[in-house]
Amino acid sequence: MVWSKLLFTLLIGFNLLSIEPVWRDYISYQGDFKVNVPGDFKEVIKTAETSMGSLEYHVFVYRDNDPEADNLIYMISYCDYPNGSLHSDSTDLVKAFLDATIEEATMSVAGNLVYSTDIEFKEYPGKMWRVDYGEGEGVIRTKAFIRKNRFYSIQTACTKENSLNISNDKFMDSFRFLSEYDKNQKPKSKED
Repeated sequence: MVWSKLLFTLLIGFNLLSIEPVWRDYISYQGDFKVNVPGDFKEVIKTAETSMGSLEYHVFVYRDNDPEADNLIYMISYCDYPNGSLHSDSTDLVKAFLDATIEEATMSVAGNLVYSTDIEFKEYPGKMWRVDYGEGEGVIRTKAFIRKNRFYSIQTACTKENSLNISNDKFMDSFRFLSEYDKNQKPKSKED
């Protein structure tokens, strides 16, 4: 009887240690998106002074502290550009902007661009690319697009060993703009 209790306790303990992360929907009403993520996002707002004036980058990050996790970082960022400076209807401008973004992203981590391809997300133009960095030991995957005058970037970072993982696709493919139903579910604030 004692052995069976001990065995049962050990089995429960091992099962608790191997619990997969709980994926949940994260909604940003201001960012107008919903995404499925395996942890809690932290939002940081960064301001950049540019030739177009001050730009606010909203960055949502979840870091997985398990070194064996599929992805170590899950990130979404968006930035609204001033009217007339960038718009999804301006094909040449969007292409130049996204090409420059890929180049800057690659240089910022002293990485190597492995591939980039044109994509469309809900009729909005974009790019998807992969950069290997850290002497080829790290991988950053990015899906980015322009919706009207808003730039969105969806990213994951992982080790080279985990470069092909289903969590990457699960996260990136779950990104959605908020529906009218989602918007109507927004909790009322004190000002409302």
